[in-house]
Amino acid sequence: MRKSIDSIIYSFPVQLVFHHMRRNLALVILWVLFVVTISGGIGKIYGIHYLYLDPEYVNQVGFWSFFMVGLAFGNFTMAFHITCYILDSHRFTFVGILERPFAKFSINNSVLPLIALITYVVLLIRFQSSNEFASSVNILLDVVGLLCGLAVMLAVFFIYFKFTNKDIFKYLAGSVDKRLRKSSLSRERMMNKLTESRARRYKVYSYFDLKLRVRSCRRLQDFYDKEAVLKVFDQNHFNSVVIEFGVIFLILFLGTFMDNEYLQIPAAASSLLMFSIVIMLVGAFSYWLRGWGLVSAVGLFLLANLLVKWGLIQGEYPARGLDYEGERVNYTLGKLRELNSEQCFREDSLQMLKTLESWRQQQVEPNPRAVFLCVSGGGQRAALWSLNALVNVDSILQGQLMRQTVLITGASGGMVGAAYFRELYWRKVQGEKIPAVSERLRMIGRDNLNPIVFSLLVNDAFFRVRRYTYDQKSYLKDRGYVFEENLNRNLGGVLDKKLAAYREPEMKAQIPMMLMSPVISNDGRKLYISPQRVSFMGKSTTGDPDGKIAGVGFNRLFEKQGAENLNFLTALRMSASFPYITPTVSLPSEPRIEVMDAGISDNFGVGDAVRFIEVFKEWFEENTAGVTMVIIRDTRKNAPIEPQSNPSLIQRMTYPIASVYNNLGNIQDVNNDERIASLKDNLRVPLQTVELEYNTYTNIDESYLVEAKETERKQLERASLSWHLTTKEKENIIQNIDLENNQWALRRLETIMKEGE
Repeated sequence: MRKSIDSIIYSFPVQLVFHHMRRNLALVILWVLFVVTISGGIGKIYGIHYLYLDPEYVNQVGFWSFFMVGLAFGNFTMAFHITCYILDSHRFTFVGILERPFAKFSINNSVLPLIALITYVVLLIRFQSSNEFASSVNILLDVVGLLCGLAVMLAVFFIYFKFTNKDIFKYLAGSVDKRLRKSSLSRERMMNKLTESRARRYKVYSYFDLKLRVRSCRRLQDFYDKEAVLKVFDQNHFNSVVIEFGVIFLILFLGTFMDNEYLQIPAAASSLLMFSIVIMLVGAFSYWLRGWGLVSAVGLFLLANLLVKWGLIQGEYPARGLDYEGERVNYTLGKLRELNSEQCFREDSLQMLKTLESWRQQQVEPNPRAVFLCVSGGGQRAALWSLNALVNVDSILQGQLMRQTVLITGASGGMVGAAYFRELYWRKVQGEKIPAVSERLRMIGRDNLNPIVFSLLVNDAFFRVRRYTYDQKSYLKDRGYVFEENLNRNLGGVLDKKLAAYREPEMKAQIPMMLMSPVISNDGRKLYISPQRVSFMGKSTTGDPDGKIAGVGFNRLFEKQGAENLNFLTALRMSASFPYITPTVSLPSEPRIEVMDAGISDNFGVGDAVRFIEVFKEWFEENTAGVTMVIIRDTRKNAPIEPQSNPSLIQRMTYPIASVYNNLGNIQDVNNDERIASLKDNLRVPLQTVELEYNTYTNIDESYLVEAKETERKQLERASLSWHLTTKEKENIIQNIDLENNQWALRRLETIMKEGE
């Protein structure tokens, strides 16, 4: 038994794993990070694991999408083998005298990649079966695609090493010492490796050969030949440099055509390419700088940070349509007071009253009810849910929803869904043919994440030098631009227009107004983006002239920078700046304004709707029979309280910050309820609220505290907060409108609009 255990422990594969745990922990962490990610241990709420388990290529999940992920996984695996070989082959001196040493080293170094691959295959089979409802044949094709991609990449690498090693080996055989004498750095590094290999020898009894047969290497342990070690080191170092340059060239090549959807590889493949680069960088720093590797890496990061700060590396992400070459507006407290003065308030209010009168004239009933739509944020999930909810609300109102709606407010994905619904209504009014409901839902549910992650890898992570022209202005391409282009393509190109294109239809009340309100990161105020001038939205609600200004109108602030030329897709993105995914937009001001997702301030848009009603309270009291707020939210307002397991030390340390973030929606709900209650008390016409909510807790009995396992099971059914949805998630979102709470809300809305309460 002892002998058998020793034969396993002192086998080459096991000793390599021990060595990596001891000296190459950074490389091991990358594999652990990969496994944790695909299993949902990291970023589960954002659906990051779905990128690997459900990769899309040209809006399709199948053999070719998994084939590309397999290619990238193979590249990641070979980057690991190459880096380990350069760093560690000299520690196992018997490797240098084996035939085709790199190939045999790689086979024995495959424990970690093999564990990761097996885990990946098992998880994707389970996922495709339970979440994508794929047939056994389709699942088999997915797995075959992954393995074929992996096999092709491994074959390319091994063929390359087979032929290049042979040629370089012959060349080096007669000129090793001569070459080393020419390079003092190489000679010094070689001598260090010789010293390391003599100082500590690893005990290895056996290894796997190319046919996976166990071979003894006990007799090879004492063999030591300086020239052989030098040849192995030199030839494979050269090969690794060629491969590193090849990977970088591939990334730059793909970046040149990043607008081409056929070259936008799956996000999982992009991230694996990034992992490959990280492994190569770790190996390069460890090899050349040894103990100074960490210090040098930190130094390079600080240098890059300074270059961005000094403007030598572009750190701004522009808004398409604005002028960044001319004069920049001064964003100061004095400017805010000027744009929110009594004169601006009066001018904008009078103009808005004309728009409200136009709305009044569009109504059929002599005493109409004003509808306000409030749609919540939540990425692709909110976009699909909002669109489907609006379709059903419009059906209840016999196609009159847009005619009766005064204003649409909200955040992020909800505004994308509402904007798409409104645009299709406008086109239908003009006599154009629009897609069927099922087609609309399919289009808005298409993937938007792959192009973003791909652009992040091939463009934003390096130097952004590629440019595009819009409205005779030149801008740098970034992942925000790619997101807008992909979203526009997914929705049939209907939203690709300037913000000003909606001014006249909104003023004439042919379509409802839409107010986007991203948050200014500089001071937390709102930036109100609308084709109309809305300075009345930013004025203090207390009536105190010294009260804090709540926000500023985009049109007035950036009038000289071409605010009316802002692309409408960019305006939507500014309201949906998903952290780190879609970049925060930088505006032409001094100091530079950067905007964040509107959901940070009010994810449901209720506050903006209430503020609008308060400003024009007298008009609504005199000209309407009441106000109805239809709130479409992608979270349940009164979700059951979830039990907590015993927190870990890290959870205890992060709890104060995590609790604020996790309860941000609850805090906003409390504030919004107070605003609505106050408005009801002061408004002399009825104010009703109807809430449609994406609900994943319906089947849980709330009369008792939910068990942790049951809560976790139900949470798994909730769509991820991402710009990518699985087939199961899409079906779950669409079917959610049929739940009793939502059907009851629709019936109540119908009653309110017909008879009143």
